[in-house]
Amino acid sequence: MPASPSVTLAHLGWSTPDGRIVLSGIDASFTAERTGLVGRNGTGKSTLLALIAGTLRPQTGAVIVNGTIGLLRQIVEPGPDQTIATLFDVTDGLALLARAEAGAATDTEFAEADWTLEARLADSLSKAGLDVPPDTPLHELSGGQRTRAALAALLFAQPDFLLLDEPTNNLDREGRAAVLGLLRGWRGGMIVASHDRELLEAMDAIAELTTLGLTRYGGNWSQYRALKNAALDTARHDLADAQKQADSVARAVRTASERKARKDKIGRRDAAKGGTPRILLGAMKNRAEESSGADARLAERQHAEAAATLSAARAKMEVLDPFTVALAPTGLSTGKTVLSLDDVTAGYEPSRPLIERLSFTIAGPERIAITGPNGSGKSSLLALTRGTLKPWSGTARIHTPFAMLDQQVSLLDAALSIRDNFHALNPGTDENSCRAALARFMFRADAALQPVGTLSGGQRLRAGLACILGGSAPPPLLLLDEPTNHLDLESIESIERGLATYDGALLVVSHDEAFLDAIGITRRLVSDDWHRP
Repeated sequence: MPASPSVTLAHLGWSTPDGRIVLSGIDASFTAERTGLVGRNGTGKSTLLALIAGTLRPQTGAVIVNGTIGLLRQIVEPGPDQTIATLFDVTDGLALLARAEAGAATDTEFAEADWTLEARLADSLSKAGLDVPPDTPLHELSGGQRTRAALAALLFAQPDFLLLDEPTNNLDREGRAAVLGLLRGWRGGMIVASHDRELLEAMDAIAELTTLGLTRYGGNWSQYRALKNAALDTARHDLADAQKQADSVARAVRTASERKARKDKIGRRDAAKGGTPRILLGAMKNRAEESSGADARLAERQHAEAAATLSAARAKMEVLDPFTVALAPTGLSTGKTVLSLDDVTAGYEPSRPLIERLSFTIAGPERIAITGPNGSGKSSLLALTRGTLKPWSGTARIHTPFAMLDQQVSLLDAALSIRDNFHALNPGTDENSCRAALARFMFRADAALQPVGTLSGGQRLRAGLACILGGSAPPPLLLLDEPTNHLDLESIESIERGLATYDGALLVVSHDEAFLDAIGITRRLVSDDWHRP
């Protein structure tokens, strides 16, 4: 490891092939500390990591790396021959050990054998919460287990800098805890793009990427939020002052214009009466025109300055203040039965029920979290409640209107625009109300006309929330399946504030404990209640 590993970004810039600017003029420096990279979806966090890793080339500026880089790659569909050993790049080393132990190695091979390899490999896997042999095929592991194995392999290689892009996304509580434990013990450099607030609390610094650039804040997530809240208060104050100044200039210009109009009227009336020499009238007219021109130029300059100040203040607010969710009431009364399951058993394979003899009821505006490890049937339970999975025995009924937001946001028609989807899900809504609702979710003007099929995962989820929650009559029951998975942190906090004021019932699948706490979960259904492995 070099004495001082570092990553320096010098006026870094990158644009998409169609010319859309993603990063521009980024200057920053990272040292051997744990840095959380945050920012709204679309600001270029993944692009920045790819530029640092060298998988993308900067179009302007430079990336200067002092040390080695390790990039966490998400293994979506591993090949049939990929094993834990190939992931750790120790296949040859393990084979050499096997030959040496069998007495089949040459003297040179025997001397080159790493007799600590097996122990170090087992220790790395154990720290990741994995108790599997090196020859385990990767396709036999769950997605979360593969992520943990990939991170363990990365740490095993001991690079100077780790680059991680959403390492805890889609992980259950056990997986998140294992990843957090691994990263807390890391002593090299780290840049981790994440919206996992528990993970960000373990960081030494937070780097925020916005349309204004990259800003570093010392401290963890809580300290960063305190600084951001103070900056937001200042920005609100500056915006109010800028608005007052713009209004004052507008009033002054209007008053001056009205005063001049009255003066001109009096001058024309006096001239019509006669008695003033023509040469004097001409001189008075010239002076009036010169004065009028000077006043107009002054007013134009003052107006432009006030408008520029106001525009800058609004731009600062746009960066600092996320979209706001304001929900209409559902009218759900306390005690009204919303959903009921009575002795339900269900699954997909007759010999392997996922849900066994489960009974529960939601009454009134209760907030219930469905929790448990990946693969325990949480999403299946939501499918059962809404009727897409039929029970083998028992009954499952929803007694009120409801809306389901799954991870694919399948309630939206990908071929239609966001606006048209809103109208389809909120019939009878006028155009102005539709546009106002979508604007609150940051789909303003032409952005509301984007086809849903062209949206990113985070944008699609935001569009789904807008279409469900933005109408005049939100459903009394919301079923949410991992609603925060693809949202940035500012958007998550806005959704939390909106759901905190929602007066309907919630049934939520989520591994995000901070999110569950923020929306006021009143009780939980855990996998042991319905699932017997």
